[in-house]
Amino acid sequence: MTTMSEERRTGAAPGGQSTVRLAVIDSDTGFLQVLGKRLEGMGWQYRVLASPVPLDAMVAMRLNAVVVDLAVLGPQGWTYLDKLCARLPGLGVIVCTGQSSVAQRVRGLRLGADDWVTKPCHPEELIARVEAVVRRRKRADVRVEKGPVMIGEVEIRADQFQAFVGGVSVELTRREFELIQLLAEAEGQVLQREEIYQRVWGYAMVHGDRSVDVFVRKLRSKLERASSNWRYIHTHFGIGYRFSAEPVEDPVGAALPVPEPADELSAPDDISALTALPAPEYAPAG
Repeated sequence: MTTMSEERRTGAAPGGQSTVRLAVIDSDTGFLQVLGKRLEGMGWQYRVLASPVPLDAMVAMRLNAVVVDLAVLGPQGWTYLDKLCARLPGLGVIVCTGQSSVAQRVRGLRLGADDWVTKPCHPEELIARVEAVVRRRKRADVRVEKGPVMIGEVEIRADQFQAFVGGVSVELTRREFELIQLLAEAEGQVLQREEIYQRVWGYAMVHGDRSVDVFVRKLRSKLERASSNWRYIHTHFGIGYRFSAEPVEDPVGAALPVPEPADELSAPDDISALTALPAPEYAPAG
């Protein structure tokens, strides 16, 4: 049975703002002491867990977000992270752990984590990232109330965090779903790369970061495999992307492949290349 530390101070945030309900799965006492003082000052409700708890207990906590150190999760860390993200799709999940490889970070994000922070890190940065994830989750909750959106052959369902073509799931990751939802809500307007990154990832884009291009390319590929007679994501070079369902000019027979823009193909951090590699097991630093 997993032990749980005492629940810290609860109450309303200063200025009457709504609090954030947060769980921190970590055993780094020094880091937790500094983080705890800051969270108490903000009026957040939070629990520190020395080890992973059953998923039913996580559901019962009614959390907005959870911060997870993979080293604390042990050998079954990847499995626990996968099940946590699948069981609670509306929960913000931030991995805050020691040194890791690119493949490990990619694996965590694809399993459903919203963000990945490498220790040592400043508690203020971690809190800011939690706030960004919670903001995105709240926006997603509002979108669920609007019901499904149909564009071309694609049905976007916020209540399932998924898109469908002919009733068949397009198999989008959570980040890919957030991307298609944002682009679709723009109703044909061009969104700049910087704006997409800010609204999907939750913080300002670092110069040279090609994450938007990489995720757009993967999303475009999935949509065109599922709905080959339509084109959905359109590139505006040097600016950003537009989402609009436009039929292929010659839909007879197999749809012709659309060449990728040069600025997308030049992305140095193309994480899609990692899909052919076996995912490594996590080995905590130190």
